[in-house]
Amino acid sequence: MSDWRLPPQALDGRIAPALHPLDQPPSRRIDVPPDLRDLIPADDLLRPAAVLIGLVDRGQGSAVILTRRTEALSQHPGQVAFPGGRRDEGDTTLVATALRESAEEISLLGEHVTPLGYIDPLPTFTGFLVFPVVARVSAAHLSVADPREVAAVFEVPLDYLLDPDNVLIESALLQGRARRTWRFDYAGQRIWGATAAMLLNLRERLGPSQS
Repeated sequence: MSDWRLPPQALDGRIAPALHPLDQPPSRRIDVPPDLRDLIPADDLLRPAAVLIGLVDRGQGSAVILTRRTEALSQHPGQVAFPGGRRDEGDTTLVATALRESAEEISLLGEHVTPLGYIDPLPTFTGFLVFPVVARVSAAHLSVADPREVAAVFEVPLDYLLDPDNVLIESALLQGRARRTWRFDYAGQRIWGATAAMLLNLRERLGPSQS
């Protein structure tokens, strides 16, 4: 049995040491591939944002909560993403941003979530520096999508996302030329771009699964 199917408390003890601490947002960034770097705005144009990598165990091992954005959104319409968004002036921390956005997008209650730490932040084509917060989500949580932003909410087994055999490399047309990007396919959902890059960083920080 993979060690990622440990009971939640034991699994969190395995994951937490691999993360950056919650009290200090990390400065090290995910390394953007060379053929994508010209798409990233200059540092002084990047705006802070945060997403929640929520791990939930409903009795069959941990799974990651993901959303599919509505087609009506101006940025990344129809794409798979973590719950999250830009930091508001009222957010005291980036963790607060991730929790507020998750409450708005999938109705995640504060009593059902325990933040564990950060993985590395990622600069995006749309001008954000995104800080991913890894958190344990209680099995009591039931996602309710905000229809203005979220078309669907689904869960993908952590084992599946950490298995290198499930990572695909594809060519996508971005700003006039083909560029290589990563992709996962799961239950009809295409998980690519920034979301795939953050999942790969999570795998890198956690190290190989043990059987």
